[in-house]
Amino acid sequence: MTNAFIQKNAPLLALCLSSAAHAASPGFDCAKVRQPSTEAIVCVDVELSKLDRQMAQVYAAALKKAHNQRPPLLKVEQRGWIKGRNDCWKSADRHQCIAESYRLRIAELQARYRLIPPMATVRYACDGNPANEVVATFFNTNPATLIAEWGDSVSFMVQQRSASGARYQGRNESLWEHQGEAKVVWGYQTPEMRCRPLCAKPNPDQCVARRNSAARAAMAGRSKVAPALAR
Repeated sequence: MTNAFIQKNAPLLALCLSSAAHAASPGFDCAKVRQPSTEAIVCVDVELSKLDRQMAQVYAAALKKAHNQRPPLLKVEQRGWIKGRNDCWKSADRHQCIAESYRLRIAELQARYRLIPPMATVRYACDGNPANEVVATFFNTNPATLIAEWGDSVSFMVQQRSASGARYQGRNESLWEHQGEAKVVWGYQTPEMRCRPLCAKPNPDQCVARRNSAARAAMAGRSKVAPALAR
């Protein structure tokens, strides 16, 4: 590349370099971060910077969905998440801690605010009682997630590594789908419920279809399991 070419095309080259630098930077101003800090680590890591930009986009989309939310829980929860992410600079494996924090939060926002379409919604009757119903909506996030509803309670769960079937873990709730049956625990040290997809008697094929939906959702998430639930 000759000096004449560089001089002639200097504005274009500067624009290209500026665009490349912007594409590799996170969604916040790295000039204002303190050292040492999690944000400083994000600024010099290409993968983490990309995750931060994705987080900014997903959070903005969630805010649009939650604009009428009262009280404004999303903003409060996001500040709590940022505080937890920032504690990763104390971790032995800072990169893994930060990356996992981003992925889990992005997946949670995508599922809770329906920023991506659900893969399947399955209604389970538990302990042989059709009125004792758990509704699970599966999402092909990374890691794979589901939103479970039982009565007036809602739980966000993340798929975990499992030798068989698909196991999802929330804060104090879990759902383990295996061979058409789901074992559900709802609450700390509560008894396990055995649940099966609800079937309408006039349509016996409905039960098979729902089992297959749950199985497809579970298998699709097998490659997107979380190493551990951070929240």
